[in-house]
Amino acid sequence: MKVKVIGAGLAGIEAAYYLANKNIKVELYEMRPYKYTEAHKTPLFAELVCSNSLRSNDPLNAVGMLKNELITLDSLVMEAALKTQVEAGSSLAVDRTLFSTYITGKIINHPNIKIIHEEVKEIDINIPTIIATGPLISKPLQKHLKELLKLDEMHFFDAVAPIVEESSINKDICYLKSRYDKGEAAYLNCPMTYDEYKNFYEALVSAEVVPLKSFEENVFEGCLPIEVMAKRGFKTLTFGPLKPVGLERDGKKPYAVVQLRQDDALKSMYNLVGFQTNLKYGEQKRIIKMIPGLENANILRYGVMHKNTYFNSPKVLNSLYQVKEIPNLFIAGQLSGVEGYVESASSGLSAGYHMYKYINKLDTKPFPDTTIIGALAKYISTPNSNFNPMNANLGLLRPLGPHKKKDRKELYKKRSEETLGEYLNG
Repeated sequence: MKVKVIGAGLAGIEAAYYLANKNIKVELYEMRPYKYTEAHKTPLFAELVCSNSLRSNDPLNAVGMLKNELITLDSLVMEAALKTQVEAGSSLAVDRTLFSTYITGKIINHPNIKIIHEEVKEIDINIPTIIATGPLISKPLQKHLKELLKLDEMHFFDAVAPIVEESSINKDICYLKSRYDKGEAAYLNCPMTYDEYKNFYEALVSAEVVPLKSFEENVFEGCLPIEVMAKRGFKTLTFGPLKPVGLERDGKKPYAVVQLRQDDALKSMYNLVGFQTNLKYGEQKRIIKMIPGLENANILRYGVMHKNTYFNSPKVLNSLYQVKEIPNLFIAGQLSGVEGYVESASSGLSAGYHMYKYINKLDTKPFPDTTIIGALAKYISTPNSNFNPMNANLGLLRPLGPHKKKDRKELYKKRSEETLGEYLNG
């Protein structure tokens, strides 16, 4: 049996390595060094094109939990990261060249992996295939996939607003109301006085932003960053996303209102409406906590703005990362709607794991949604009218039963370890 894997990024190498270690012959396609994307600079596999950090190592943090799950599943990315890590406090950061060199060596020297350096423009659906091209997918393959999957468009992830955990919102300050009381109250509203808005505005327009890469400079035409909008004038936001009209409380109209919109079916996550931003994460945290009712907000996902092609995955994929209408085809990595290095690796490992089960006609069932790897897979396959790429966060996990709040993270970790063990041994 042979499997094709398209793309040698973090997702692709995880899928290829898992399958090869299961004695499956893998053809791994990577167009570099003959053709480069706008972001890649080296011919190495698993090149880290942005930060060299794989984020927190805290085992009670969602991405820390995900790292431990990947280690349990013999992740090549985690093996390489632990061997090439550099000092980074509580985070896991790597020497990016040593990291990619280590992975490249493991892949090219594996007897069950054949490397083919060419651009893939079409997919043969008769051959089991995992597509893990990353967000900068080549235009011919992008066009082919749109036609193959009968999609009107693929999504271009130019901007995403921050998401906060519902339980960290102060309901004594924020109130549930829809504008003009039309329909069911669906938004949590954070009211601002003039002085509160003034302080917020001044912090926003002076905050540091993330420098754009040259190929990203024209991606914001239809989705203006909130900090850019604010710089057009002091009152601009009060006539836009922070408009207070129709959101009176007890007969009083705030000077400005930040609205929070439910982001998941369990009502555990809320996004800040209109807050797409290119601010640095530290600045986002500081400014979000200036909003009344969000002083203690737990930020599950920060706002980001960059070029990133992805599928509206709930329409295309199941929770195995398998295309619903074409069982031979799996899609992993950022193309599937996960966001982040570790998340991309997890999707590739998940796709490889389930591809092995599928081609051997074994029982296939998704990873449990009590694990981060399973919860991410559930997120990208669950219908969502506002689907956007997602990082690992505890808000994705199946809720716990009765518990003390201080024990929550420890209980999530313990449950993840237990259920993943049961799943793998079942």
